[in-house]
Amino acid sequence: MATLCRPAVAVPEHVITAEETLDLARSIHADHDQLPLALRLIENTGVRKRHIVQPVELTLRHPGFRERNETYEREAKARVPAVVRGALDNAGLSSADIDLIVYVSCTGFMMPSLTAWMINTMGFRSDTRQMPMAQLGCAAGGAAINRAHDFCTAYPCANALIVSCEFCSLCYQPGDVGVGSLLSNGLFGDAVAAVAVRGEGGEGIKLVRNRSHLVPDTEDWIAYSVRETGFHFLLDKRVPTTMEPLAPALVTLAQGHGWDASQLDFYIVHAGGPRILDDLSRFLHVEPEAFRFSRATLTEYGNVASAVVIDAVRRMFEEGTAVQGHRGLIAGFGPGITAESALGTWMSVRAGLAHTEVPEPRSPRAVVPMQGADRL
Repeated sequence: MATLCRPAVAVPEHVITAEETLDLARSIHADHDQLPLALRLIENTGVRKRHIVQPVELTLRHPGFRERNETYEREAKARVPAVVRGALDNAGLSSADIDLIVYVSCTGFMMPSLTAWMINTMGFRSDTRQMPMAQLGCAAGGAAINRAHDFCTAYPCANALIVSCEFCSLCYQPGDVGVGSLLSNGLFGDAVAAVAVRGEGGEGIKLVRNRSHLVPDTEDWIAYSVRETGFHFLLDKRVPTTMEPLAPALVTLAQGHGWDASQLDFYIVHAGGPRILDDLSRFLHVEPEAFRFSRATLTEYGNVASAVVIDAVRRMFEEGTAVQGHRGLIAGFGPGITAESALGTWMSVRAGLAHTEVPEPRSPRAVVPMQGADRL
């Protein structure tokens, strides 16, 4: 049994409101012939505020790709540890209990991955597996959960840690003035999120099945153009229509487990924008309220890329209305066009103890190498 435990999430201290975003767009792009359209699209996102790692005046500067990437690394090392400790505490685990770290980010580049730094500085074992993900964009939140589920299924006593570090503001490109770019300037925010997947014990979402699905011939709908100035976000106008081909994949996943996708108790999906949620409500035949966790993330933080799904899970924990046996869907959407989706049931602590005792945290000396793990 792989259980997705209670996440920890942190957002930076610098805030930009929707009103400030619109005012900036009016002043910076006053002569843009499609400014009214861009303003209307930004207003329609429903984003009230976003958190960013630098003050607005620094965010609007472009000192070059090198300096921006140095900022990414510095801020990641400063902000990730506290969030990781929070996620481990929530799961009743220590660093030494983690067998796999899945690190997801599409807003900065490090090699070796931040996972190497974490292992060297945060008490993780030297044989901890590393799985960095950089190119699945917003879908990586769902993909990270699925790969952690796969790992814990292959090695039932193992534990995985997922870390999402997304500083979308560091990808701002002042020279990109297409409507899609202007929209993204008012949509994306920054966040760090972490969550543990326990192979045994724990309270949370018991993961039971997962699936990947790619919509053919859509790889240029969401993309990065990597140039001398860094990552340039490309967003096709057809992206808002992607739920029509993706919703059937979610239905198929549920049917494969004998579930009806329109009759689940909770829905945790990537909120790329309000139309994504509205269309899913229509195609899955569920009430808009079913997506309240994802919509709250979008409203309060904006689109925080791979961290959206993890933050929506956090909000479900905080609401406290899930009961033993509740069934639900988790899904992340991103470049490809790709959907990474999973099914799970809510497992309470008492119910979990009725089936399996929560193991004591293992010391590094007590860890026995997993059979066949060297083939991963």
